[in-house]
Amino acid sequence: MLSEKIGAEKWGAKVLERIAEDLQKQLPGLRGFSATRLKIMRQFYETYREIGPTVSDQLLEKGFWNISFSHHIFLISNCKTIKERLFYIEKAASEFWSFRTLEHHVHAKLFKNQGKLSNNFTKTMPENLKANALEVFKDEYLFDFVASDECDEKVFEGQLVSDIRNMIMTLGKGFCFIGNQYRLEVEEEEFFVDLLFFNRHLQCLVAFELKRGKFKPEYAGQLNFYLNVLDEKVKLPNENPSIGIILCKEKKNTVVEFAVKTIDKAMGVATYRTTKEVPAQMKGILPDVAEMAKLL
Repeated sequence: MLSEKIGAEKWGAKVLERIAEDLQKQLPGLRGFSATRLKIMRQFYETYREIGPTVSDQLLEKGFWNISFSHHIFLISNCKTIKERLFYIEKAASEFWSFRTLEHHVHAKLFKNQGKLSNNFTKTMPENLKANALEVFKDEYLFDFVASDECDEKVFEGQLVSDIRNMIMTLGKGFCFIGNQYRLEVEEEEFFVDLLFFNRHLQCLVAFELKRGKFKPEYAGQLNFYLNVLDEKVKLPNENPSIGIILCKEKKNTVVEFAVKTIDKAMGVATYRTTKEVPAQMKGILPDVAEMAKLL
């Protein structure tokens, strides 16, 4: 095999370029065999050549051949372990992810965040529904299509709704948008749910409340009220009880646990981030937003 010869005989880096040139001379117009492409093919081969039969069987079961070569190369470059790669291969194959969707979920760290949501599902859901809910919701959401979250909650909400296609892609499978600032009325007094969805896999309404800062215990009480009203006035008889998710910038899991543990409506608390955030290692170097405004 070419890959073994390159390693065993210590051929230089230029060998693939020469092979690509020879292929073009022998087969003029041949596409897909440039030096860069040959390097990628070798990388793919080297990654999977020494895996055992058990892992090989897992790869086939999880739809290894049902995703594109571009998907595979992206996963090889961005996933540290075979376990993580298998997770994304299965998701991409079963949910028919485009390359862009795969890229988003990898950058959003879906492998790490799925199933880690702070919640009270154990006490509020039957076991089969709880397992599905934990798979649907994440501990952190990446809204990389939002220009900035340095604004009030209503403006941020408007940015999410204005690109509802990307919003639904970020939330994941089965979400259908019902509306934002969804109006509820109790004894002639109006209340508004920030974002209301229906999830086809869970067969229930899902209410999202957006909070710019750190999670506060009183947010759980407000969401509990909304869920009670939704179940009483909006939910259809054949649907499961509504679920609520509070999206905030920061949270402390112990605070969340105490806030939701005695509430009998299913809810969880997740964080969100955007691509406009400055990496932690740069925060001490770059000026903050206020200082940048003065400079401009």
